[in-house]
Amino acid sequence: MDKYQWRLFVDKFVRSCRKHYGFNCISIDEENALCIAILLHDIGHGPFSHALEHSIVEGVSHEEVSLKFMKKLDIMFHGQLKLAMEIFQGTYHRKFFHQLISSQLDIDRLDYLKRDSFFTGVTEGNISSDRLIAMMNVLNDFLVIEKKGIYSVEKFLIARRLMYWQVYLHKTGWIAEYMLFNILKRAKRLTEQGVALSCSKALQFFLSNRITKDDFSDEVLKTFSRLDDYDIVSALKEWVDHTDQVLSNLSRMLVNRELLKIEIHDTEISLHYISSLVAGFMKSSKLSENDAKYFVFVGQISNQAYSKENPIYILSKNGTLQDIAKASDQLNLQALSEPVTKYFVCYPKELKLA
Repeated sequence: MDKYQWRLFVDKFVRSCRKHYGFNCISIDEENALCIAILLHDIGHGPFSHALEHSIVEGVSHEEVSLKFMKKLDIMFHGQLKLAMEIFQGTYHRKFFHQLISSQLDIDRLDYLKRDSFFTGVTEGNISSDRLIAMMNVLNDFLVIEKKGIYSVEKFLIARRLMYWQVYLHKTGWIAEYMLFNILKRAKRLTEQGVALSCSKALQFFLSNRITKDDFSDEVLKTFSRLDDYDIVSALKEWVDHTDQVLSNLSRMLVNRELLKIEIHDTEISLHYISSLVAGFMKSSKLSENDAKYFVFVGQISNQAYSKENPIYILSKNGTLQDIAKASDQLNLQALSEPVTKYFVCYPKELKLA
């Protein structure tokens, strides 16, 4: 997130609340803590985000790593992050602050949709963030949107759905992330078997050790903080020439952008079709079935633009609240609350089936 942009968002929200409820409705300490929590809420993301999160560490989410970083910073700054951590975790007694950090209409989403729309050229994501923040209100310790902001919320939800299908879940980015995941999984397996791999000390540490939530000590956190995109990219370039055929080929393909072919289906892919792909690749590559599955694999993609379990409430002029899905005159908002799942299979482009 652009630190200047999120600061403007927080300032606008705080000014709006103080306009309705008076200056003391949000204290200076709360305002500063909110800014800190928003700034640091994603600090636990490693290089290449989710691909690293689920391959070289086990059962440790980036939110949990973010909190560990906050705790270390709190010690360095003599307890000044205590309130920010409470807001981040949702334990602060004023619950609406946490909704600004993590909800269906949090400040992070308002920022990244508009930012990613600009940098990708996908205009459907160009939402009116300022308008949405200006329409935010607080009722009974819950974040709500004033009735006159309903159309901005509708556009936001539709934009989110389109951006996920067109950008975040785009097949090219999706298959590249899966390939990176398989590369790191293979590298970790080889390291566990005693095979030497050339890479940075920080990456070597995570390849050589099984790191779970219980193992994430301060020393592990320090090593994790040294990882960045360069560790991964430089390792890929080294592994292109490795003697292991799986690691070498996958690394070469990703470095040269020779991505696997991906087929996306609306229904589950038959086991017979998957087996024929695996068998065909085993025959052409001379790989074992386990090794072939690094190149031929299946999965699913799910997109749910709006969840009724964490509703966005519209505040009417008479003070009543209504779920956006019911308050909206857009019939398709009801449809957006249903998850859409698609199924995919990936395999090398040169694979020919008999």
